[in-house]
Amino acid sequence: MKKSILYLTDLYFEAKGRRYYEEDLYLTNVLRDDYEILICHPCDSEKFETQVDLIIFRNAGPVMNYKRYFDAFVKRVNSGLLSYNPMNGKADQMGKEYLLTLTAEGYPVIPTIENLKDLHRLPDVEKYMVKLKNGADSIGMQVVDSQALHEVELTGSIVQPFIDFEYEVSFYFIDQDLHYSLYAPDKSKRWNLEQYEATADDVAFAKQFIGWNNLSHGIQRVDACRLPNGDLLLVELEDLNPYLSIGLLSTDLRDQFVVNFKNSIQKVI
Repeated sequence: MKKSILYLTDLYFEAKGRRYYEEDLYLTNVLRDDYEILICHPCDSEKFETQVDLIIFRNAGPVMNYKRYFDAFVKRVNSGLLSYNPMNGKADQMGKEYLLTLTAEGYPVIPTIENLKDLHRLPDVEKYMVKLKNGADSIGMQVVDSQALHEVELTGSIVQPFIDFEYEVSFYFIDQDLHYSLYAPDKSKRWNLEQYEATADDVAFAKQFIGWNNLSHGIQRVDACRLPNGDLLLVELEDLNPYLSIGLLSTDLRDQFVVNFKNSIQKVI
């Protein structure tokens, strides 16, 4: 008898430059070969959670839109339900607080503060980015100059310098292993991605954040920006429901990802 998976997604969620529903329809279709699949929105999941062998949390949009439901879901999962990804991550699962932690610990991350008394810790720039700690998909993000920054209410927000970078690059991991990388050659078009050949230094850069987060299993995406001097800085560590851009992969690379994804699930379930 096939084991069962509760696959949580919002097939109607619209995101700029991404077709979440296509990715999840594809993944649930390939998983059906090996598992019984039940699909529903996270807000409707409670009644089904104990009836399946594994819960997979995927493209369900920004959880800030249904935070009360999500917080209750995380509490139930951490009380004994098996989920993929596990709900004990230290990165985006918890909002953007981790960027403050990584800055304080000296990791190569876009320097981040939450209080203007720490402004001296940021480089001297003309513009700053103010982001909600619990934000996602640029919701609530502001780009302000130095004067305007002192007029912004920062409660529940973080501040970063507006970085001059060459391009953004993303590294996609299953468990502790890098499986592919994509980058945006035109930095004004974040989701116009192309395949990227990661160097050994690139892989080492990305892996340090995977190691820091120390998830037992699951999919994570390390987003970084390439500076004019060639260095990489972390932009985001997505450990909740990273969009995978599967439709942009070659057939061989996509097929191999699916095999690796299934193998990872099999180890957990």
